[in-house]
Amino acid sequence: MRRVAQSVLSLAASPNGFTASQLAEQLRTLSRQTQAEYHARQAAYDLKKLRARQFVPFVRRIPKSQRYETTAARLKAMTALIVLREKVIKPLLAAAQAQRKPRKAAESISIEKRADGQATYW
Repeated sequence: MRRVAQSVLSLAASPNGFTASQLAEQLRTLSRQTQAEYHARQAAYDLKKLRARQFVPFVRRIPKSQRYETTAARLKAMTALIVLREKVIKPLLAAAQAQRKPRKAAESISIEKRADGQATYW
């Protein structure tokens, strides 16, 4: 859904709205997928999920057309969430991963043979 939201944000400035085909094309360019991997039917399904999941919908269908547009109130919130994720959370997580100390290899078990022929594990 993150890539769908990013694609919708990039198409939000369209004066006449956007279609599911345009959303699919935008998402394919963002995610480097082929047309077989993500097509207009999948984009229409994702738009339907976006419309249904929120109390105040992020995307609404333009009446008597096959086009969609974003709502202004949710557009600000979605933009803030995506910017927060890309510019704050991802760099913090990357920095935390870089500071982690590497694990030591598991110590090998030494085996000594006793005089009676049995092995002793340490």
